[in-house]
Amino acid sequence: MSRSSYGRAVTTSAFLYAAARTPFGRFGGALAEVRPDDLAATALTGVLAQAPDLDPARIGDVVWGNANGAGEDNRNVGRMAVLLAGLPTSVSATTVNRLCGSSLDAAMTASRLIESGDADVVVAGGVESMTRAPWVLPKPSRAFPAGNVTAV
Repeated sequence: MSRSSYGRAVTTSAFLYAAARTPFGRFGGALAEVRPDDLAATALTGVLAQAPDLDPARIGDVVWGNANGAGEDNRNVGRMAVLLAGLPTSVSATTVNRLCGSSLDAAMTASRLIESGDADVVVAGGVESMTRAPWVLPKPSRAFPAGNVTAV
């Protein structure tokens, strides 16, 4: 944010420059063997290919949505996508989880980072693989239960 000649705050507008996506797969389909972080890196690489003059070091942040962050994507899948896409290690990344609204929340967070002047360039996106999502155990009635439980 900057100041006008009258001393009022002037906001910076955020806008979408480029977009990319991976194919939409089916449960157990052609993408079943692809990890979510590899899918995210593919989308990230694809969107950056549309901005060939952008120095990746100018990216202030990467914000990535992921609703099913457990199992193999139980780490910061946004950060893993940045590293797998070959971006500089100086590019930070975070992962947000708003369930079905995760990617939308990532885009809104990216917009706020730009509008507040905290970043000039932000990449936002999301990834999910329901085929590779882990089984879930029901909430136990006591800590550290022993015995048989049914996974769902």
